[in-house]
Amino acid sequence: MSPRAATVGAAGVLAVVAAAAVLGITTAQLTADYYDCTCPDAYNIVKQVLIEAHESDVRIYASLTRLHFHDCFVQGCDGSVLLDGVPGVINSEKGAPPNNNSARGFPVVDKAKAALEEACPGVVSCADILALAAEISVELSGGPKWAVLLGRLDSLNANFTGASNLPSPFDNLTVLEQKFKAVGLNNVDLVALSGAHTFGRVQCQFVTARLYNFSGTNQPDPTLNSAYRAFLSQRCPQNGNGSVLNDLDPTTPNVFDKNYYTNLEANRGFLNSDQELKSSPQAQGVTAPIVDQFATSQDVFFKNFAQSMINMGNIQPKTDPSEGEIRCNCRKVNDS
Repeated sequence: MSPRAATVGAAGVLAVVAAAAVLGITTAQLTADYYDCTCPDAYNIVKQVLIEAHESDVRIYASLTRLHFHDCFVQGCDGSVLLDGVPGVINSEKGAPPNNNSARGFPVVDKAKAALEEACPGVVSCADILALAAEISVELSGGPKWAVLLGRLDSLNANFTGASNLPSPFDNLTVLEQKFKAVGLNNVDLVALSGAHTFGRVQCQFVTARLYNFSGTNQPDPTLNSAYRAFLSQRCPQNGNGSVLNDLDPTTPNVFDKNYYTNLEANRGFLNSDQELKSSPQAQGVTAPIVDQFATSQDVFFKNFAQSMINMGNIQPKTDPSEGEIRCNCRKVNDS
């Protein structure tokens, strides 16, 4: 993928739409004005809940953005990640390795749902709450704003196996490309959506291999900036507490900006999956030029991120009432 392909102009949008059609992404019945008549204040209701939550939890905006990602990559954007387990009926995605003791923000989604149910009973789906929360979270953190397409129904089941195969911090570029392609997303989407790691926190357990035993060598990752490696080694000592939290972006940890990419340029990516986009041999001429362009222009990054979030939000939405519903409680299927 050339750097030029990362620039979203009129032709770029048409190309993305055409590719989406080929790869099976659909925008069937999703519209930005879906709730204009039935729940016109839906956006503001969700926004107010998030603002209040952020007062006591500075991590919540990044957490909710990630939750939308983890929802969409598993059988589409259908709120399946929100379902609690029911023995013999629903094997909750919350217990899958990528989510267990990691995915967060569920109580805030519950509060948003309760507020919406009070204002517009039985109208706004949990899947749409996640989509709205992601856009609002990015915007409130200094990032781009985009028109969220709405009209999704909530799933009637969860997919533990699918959640177990989400893109991993340990994946190399080849695997990442395969996982994104499987849901109809391309390399621009891969690099742009990875930019959400410009805010949020991550546990030491996801970097210790890079610090002490990269690829089984008993040596640190040679691509890791030496000063940054020394800093991380102090925070994440060998055989230390793997749950200690670290800023994904040590420069502006709570701001949505292009610093994720400038960090990659300086070999200061926290996760292996991040630095792979710039430094792996396979990245040269493929994802590395896109990283370069986003590091140079925050405007280009923001435009591409917004488009890629729309693309991701269009992964297999459920709009047929025979396949989904509007849950009254985001944690469980209706009448269960």
